[in-house]
Amino acid sequence: MDTINDVAASPAQRIAALRELVAERPIAAPRSPESNNHIHTCYSFSPYTPAAAALGARKAGLAVAGSVDHDSLVAAAEMREACAVLGMGAVTGFEIRVSLFPENDPFFTERKINNPDSAGIIYMTVQGVPAGVRENVAKFLEQVRVNRRARTQRMVERLNPLLAVAGAEPLDFERDVVARSMYSNGGTITERHMLAAMASSVIAAFGRGESLVSGIESRFGVALSPKMRSLLGDTANPYLEYDLLGLLKSEFLPTIFIQPEAECVSARAAIEFAVSIGAIPAYAYLGDIGESPTGDKKAEKFEDDFLPELFAKLKDLGFLAVTYMPPRNTAQQLVRIRKLCREFGFMEISGVDINQPRQSFNCPELRQPEFAHLNDATWAMVAHEALSSVDSALGLFSPSNPYASASLEKRVLIYAKAGVATVAFADIDEIADSLQKGRYE
Repeated sequence: MDTINDVAASPAQRIAALRELVAERPIAAPRSPESNNHIHTCYSFSPYTPAAAALGARKAGLAVAGSVDHDSLVAAAEMREACAVLGMGAVTGFEIRVSLFPENDPFFTERKINNPDSAGIIYMTVQGVPAGVRENVAKFLEQVRVNRRARTQRMVERLNPLLAVAGAEPLDFERDVVARSMYSNGGTITERHMLAAMASSVIAAFGRGESLVSGIESRFGVALSPKMRSLLGDTANPYLEYDLLGLLKSEFLPTIFIQPEAECVSARAAIEFAVSIGAIPAYAYLGDIGESPTGDKKAEKFEDDFLPELFAKLKDLGFLAVTYMPPRNTAQQLVRIRKLCREFGFMEISGVDINQPRQSFNCPELRQPEFAHLNDATWAMVAHEALSSVDSALGLFSPSNPYASASLEKRVLIYAKAGVATVAFADIDEIADSLQKGRYE
């Protein structure tokens, strides 16, 4: 397992270690219908390499695992190969912040929509990316990565006086932030890299246990909840840095945050690019927040008050799908999202963003009958990515698709069967032939 999750090892070395592990000790965890299409890896911010993420998903009983990194697709090849070794389906893609400002519509540009940090800037995912276009994606994202790195460096300059006043060591951007990332390997530097470095500096300055708790409360003036006091006061807490990172994100990021305008392409441009490479652009539904599962988001209202107007705008922009996280939303929110997706013809994609070790890979909701359509959609994306990698006309949304005239619901069900076949059979050409001959209808 050490090599499988070693960021210093090469992807080939991690895959070789995974093959050896599976050969020696086959994974015995029973499979469920569950999947997770939104797992972050070390190429954005996560404790997992792509191979380790796939292994964690398999041990949790998942049938499909999907990597989604911020502004990077570098994990894709390793994730797909790891899933193949583990007998799982795979979906790969990336997450990006995009701007609505070119649309010049104040109804949306002046509101927070699905982004807690910014008005008029939204999160979206691009998923089911065919293998042959990965270099195109890297070129598309390169300036985004460069601009995000520069913005993070400027935020570190804002952060350092806070550390100095509290008696903690200021950060050196290259040593403490860049070195934590996989930027030199095509990954992205995120706010979480900076906050992890801040957490490390605070722990070094205050120590662990009660001294850390008292230092945070007295020197930073933060009133800790009983739960956070317990977590931060536990000297044996193996996830201390991650727990502290979540607190620091909630308490201090608004103070030092710099808006990401320079790194945000327009939503329309990002969607057009996604469609041009045969991928699926999806709006990431957030919904009004009560209690944040990861402890780094405060209760706040987002897009729920104007969902019909927003969905009309998403349709106009060219989105093909909506991705959402069943464990993070209420039953009422989920019913409403499903209804609107059907009304506007959006594919529904599920996934829970995994970026810290306390999170479970599981999504038990997907075992419930009312969410069976999300499992079908996941398998449809497995087929879409595999088939469109060999023939772009076989993409789920391709106008040349043999089922282009069929309803989206029918296409998803047909492709779901083909997706299961991609795991059961190695010959993708045979699966493509079967699809074209109607054997999955």
